[in-house]
Amino acid sequence: MLIIFLAEQFTQVKPTRMPTDKPDAFSLGALSTKKSKYLAIKNFPNNTDVAVEYIYENPSPVNGGTDEVTDARFVSVKMQHSMIEMPKNNFKPRADDPRVGYFIEKITEQTSSSSTPWKDLIHKWNLEKQDSTAKLSYPKKPVVWWIEKTTPKEFRPIIKAAVLSWNKAFEQAGFKGAVECYEQADTATWEAEDIRYNVLRWVASPRPPYGGYGPTFVNPRTGEILGADIMLEFVYLTNRINLEKLYDIAALDNYSSSPKLNYTNCEFGETMHENILSGMQFLSAFSFNDLDKDEFMKQALTNLVMHEVGHTFGLNHNFIASQMNTKEQMQDKEYCKKNGLTASVMDYTIANISPDKNKQGLFFDDQPGVYDRWAIQFGYMQEENDVKLEEAIKKTIALSSNPNYRFFNDADDMRSAGKGIDPRANLFDMSSDAIGYALDNIQMVNDALPKLLTKYSVPTQSYNELRNAYLILSGNYARSLTTITRYLGGVFVNRTMVGQDTTKPFTPVSLAEQKRAIAALNKFAFSKDAFKVPENIYAYLQMQRRGFDMRRETEDPKIHDRILNIQKGIFDQILNPLVLQRINDSKFYGNKYTLNSVLADITDGVFAEDLSGAVTTIRQNLQEEYVNRLLNIVDTKSSYAHITKSAVFGEVTKILSMMKSSNSADISTQSHRKHLVYLINKSLELK
Repeated sequence: MLIIFLAEQFTQVKPTRMPTDKPDAFSLGALSTKKSKYLAIKNFPNNTDVAVEYIYENPSPVNGGTDEVTDARFVSVKMQHSMIEMPKNNFKPRADDPRVGYFIEKITEQTSSSSTPWKDLIHKWNLEKQDSTAKLSYPKKPVVWWIEKTTPKEFRPIIKAAVLSWNKAFEQAGFKGAVECYEQADTATWEAEDIRYNVLRWVASPRPPYGGYGPTFVNPRTGEILGADIMLEFVYLTNRINLEKLYDIAALDNYSSSPKLNYTNCEFGETMHENILSGMQFLSAFSFNDLDKDEFMKQALTNLVMHEVGHTFGLNHNFIASQMNTKEQMQDKEYCKKNGLTASVMDYTIANISPDKNKQGLFFDDQPGVYDRWAIQFGYMQEENDVKLEEAIKKTIALSSNPNYRFFNDADDMRSAGKGIDPRANLFDMSSDAIGYALDNIQMVNDALPKLLTKYSVPTQSYNELRNAYLILSGNYARSLTTITRYLGGVFVNRTMVGQDTTKPFTPVSLAEQKRAIAALNKFAFSKDAFKVPENIYAYLQMQRRGFDMRRETEDPKIHDRILNIQKGIFDQILNPLVLQRINDSKFYGNKYTLNSVLADITDGVFAEDLSGAVTTIRQNLQEEYVNRLLNIVDTKSSYAHITKSAVFGEVTKILSMMKSSNSADISTQSHRKHLVYLINKSLELK
C-alpha cells in the first residue's frame, strides 16, 4: 500500500498556525505516520476512494479543545481521497464571460499580446440534446440527483421539488427534463461515494460548519463537471444556535477574522440558519399562525436546496440579485410568484417578513430567478453548429445590461469592513431600497423586543429562550445597520462592455442617499433613543446552566459591551481608510459628499444631542470610541491619506472646543468630558 496517503502529501489536514492565534490555542499536534492507518479502499467503475484515519499526537496539550475532542493528546481525523477517471466524450468547453457568474478553470494564453490573454472555461455538465435541431429537446443524459435514504421522509417531497425546479431554467437553455431526482430505496446497495450518483446527503453534526454545502468534481482541463454531492445539515431546521458566535453577531463583521476568503466556500446554509431563527421570532411577534410558520420552513428548505444545487450547476453567488424588486413588490405574493422575490437564488438574503401578515409576500424564493435562467441559458445553450452557437451566445450575453441580469460575486461583496465598493453587492440586504428595507427591519425588532418577557416567561422553564431571542433580534438589528453603512462612500459599478449601454463604469452613490444613510445611523446607532430595549428584559438574560459549561467571562449580561460592539462595527466601516479615501477620490467622478461634510455629520450624531445636558453611559462609551478612532487616524504613523488626516484633525480640534465649553451638573458627564479633553490634549500635545 502506498505510504503517500498516510502523510499530508495530497491535502493539508492540520491547519496552519496563524500569527493572530493565541499561544494557548488548540493544536492537533504532530502527525503520527506509524499510527495513522487506512480505513477503506473502494473501487467503483469511474473512481477509487481511499479513506484514511490520521492520528495526531500532542503529549502535553495546553488546550483540551471542544466537547468533540475526547483526548487532546490523541486526535484522529478521518479523510477520504477520491481519484476520478477523466472521461472520453464529446464535451465542448465554454469560454467564460465576466458578465455572468460561473466557477471557472483559469487558462492564460502566454503567446497572446492582449491585455486580457484569458481563455478561462466555465464549469458545466456535459448536457447534449437528443435532437440538436429542436428548440426544446430532452438531453441524451440528464443530470440525476438521488435523495439519500437517511433523509427524513417528510422533507423528501420538498427537496425533490426544489431540485426539479431547476428544469425551468434549463428549458430556457433548450432542454426539457434536464434534471431528474429520485429517492434512494431502503434496500439500495449502491454507495454515495460512487461518482456515478449525485447524492443529496442528510447529516447531523454536533458543531456543523454549514447548513448546506454543494461541492463538485471538475475536469481541470475542460471545466466539465463530473459529479457532485450536497450535504444538508439537520441543524438548519432546528432552533439550535451557536451562542458564542451569535453573541458576537453584534460586531457586524462576521467574516473579518478570516485571514483569506475562500471564494469557492459557501456559507449560505449557516447564515440562512441564523436568518430563519430571526424570522421565526418575527413570525411569533406579529401573530403569524402555525400554517404560516410551516410554509416559512418549507420555503426556507426549498431555498437552501435550490441555492446549493445552483452551485453544482456551476453558478457563483450573485449578491446584487436581492435588489431587483421594490419593497412594495416584495410583499406582493402573486407578483413574486410570477416574477420572483429576487433575481437569483444564489444571493444571501434574509427572511422577507412583513409586520402586517395580511400583506405578506414570499418568505424566500421558491423558484430559480430570472438571472438564474439567463445564466443557465448562457452556459448550457446549444445550436446546430458552432457558427450559430457563437451568434446565440453573443446575443444572450448582450442582455447583461438588463438590470435583472446584473452579477456580483464574493470578490465584489461588502460583507466585511472596507471590502468592496458597490453597496448593492451585499449580503442580507433586500429590495431596490435597501436602506428603507433595513429601517423597516429595525422597527420590527423594536416592536418585537417588548413582547419577549411575556412570551418566554414559561413556568418550570429557564430564561434561556428569552436570552436567545434577545441575541437573535439584536443581531438582526445590527445586520440592518451593516447594510446602511455600506452606502456611505459607495460607488455603483457597471461591467457591461463598451457600446453595450451608456452607463459609466463608476457612479458614486448620490448625495441624498449617502446623507440618508448617515441620518439613519445617527438615529438608530448613535442617538440616546437607539437600541430601545425595555430595561426590564436585561435582568432576565440568563442562559441555562449545563454542568460546568458557562461562558469564559461571568454570566451577567454585558449590556454596554454589546451595544458598543455594534457601534464599533459601524466605525470599522465608515471610518475605514479605504472608504474615507474613496470619498476623496470619487469627487473627481461625481461624488458630492465631501469628507469634511461626512465627518461633521458623524460628529453631530455622536455629540450634538447632549452637549447641553447629561451624557448617558452608553453615549459616553460611544463618544470615547469615536474620539479614539479619530486620534488614531491623525497619528503620524497611521496609514490614512494625508488629506484624510487633515480633515480629521480639524474635527478633533472642534470636538476639543466643544468639550471645553460644555457645561453639565451631572458629575459623570463632567468626568467624561474632562477625560476626552485629556485624551485629545495628550495625543495632540496641546496645552
